Amino acid sequence: MPRGMTAKRVKPHMDQATGLRNMMASQTTPHAGRCDEVQLAPALPPVRVISVSSGKGGVGKTNVVANLAVALQSRGKRILVLDADLGLGNIDVLLGLDPPYTIQHVLNGDKRLQEILFPGPAGISILPAGSGVEELTQLTHSQRLSLLDEVDALEESFDAMIIDTGAGISANVIYFNIAAQEKVVVANSEPTSLTDAYALIKVLYTRYQEKEFKVLVNGVRHEQEAELVYRQLSTVASRFLGGPSLDYLGWIPFDDHVPLAVCQQKAVVEAFPDAPASQGFYRLAEALWSSSRLTPVNGNIKFFWKRLLNL
Repeated sequence: MPRGMTAKRVKPHMDQATGLRNMMASQTTPHAGRCDEVQLAPALPPVRVISVSSGKGGVGKTNVVANLAVALQSRGKRILVLDADLGLGNIDVLLGLDPPYTIQHVLNGDKRLQEILFPGPAGISILPAGSGVEELTQLTHSQRLSLLDEVDALEESFDAMIIDTGAGISANVIYFNIAAQEKVVVANSEPTSLTDAYALIKVLYTRYQEKEFKVLVNGVRHEQEAELVYRQLSTVASRFLGGPSLDYLGWIPFDDHVPLAVCQQKAVVEAFPDAPASQGFYRLAEALWSSSRLTPVNGNIKFFWKRLLNL
């Protein structure tokens, strides 16, 4: 070092990470929240999509749908019924309703999906499908996407959608069953009912790999008769199909109050809440709803429509 010059002390360079931390600390504003103070809104449970089918007509399937919906609604659940039964036992006729619009008006672009929902007893909502069901399989891709956008508005409005699919193994019945997450098969003690219920399960299992079914026995005299019907159906399915799982959902007793309620165009749980059949429907509602704790339910109402529209 040249003579006469004094050495300057040079401060060591501050560690870059340390400097960055200090800078960020100095810029922290008083209103910045802590991470552990952030509260996220709880996620809504998925809307349960439940199809109700029967191998043959005349077993009271539509009556089951109507009364199950009213029983669940009266227990605090928000229920939407999709009337996809193209036969004579439509739920609007059973309940004395006259919906002015069907899903056909949505497909034509005349109405929004929310606008065609029709109020039913106890506050249930009914989505009338009518002849528009047959056109769902013929929509263009843009029409399917448009309908799916409409479905978004329903997601937060309901806890479950119950589908009255019709009887038999027609294309429409299969169409809705393979899109639903939960499948209820209604049967009674008649041999033809058992045979046709088995045929429905067989088609859904062998052709579409559907493995989970819930069996409801309707219109029998006592519980032992109901359990016998279930065992017969379960035994045949196990012996000849092997794979499908059939869970016993319960039974609805034969009750003269049911045809009396039909004549009044009311659900029996509404017209005669203390009748044996009504008590059976309340037990059914509890059993069905609690069954989700045993078998996790995947998907939601939009997932159903995406499967239905093949998107």
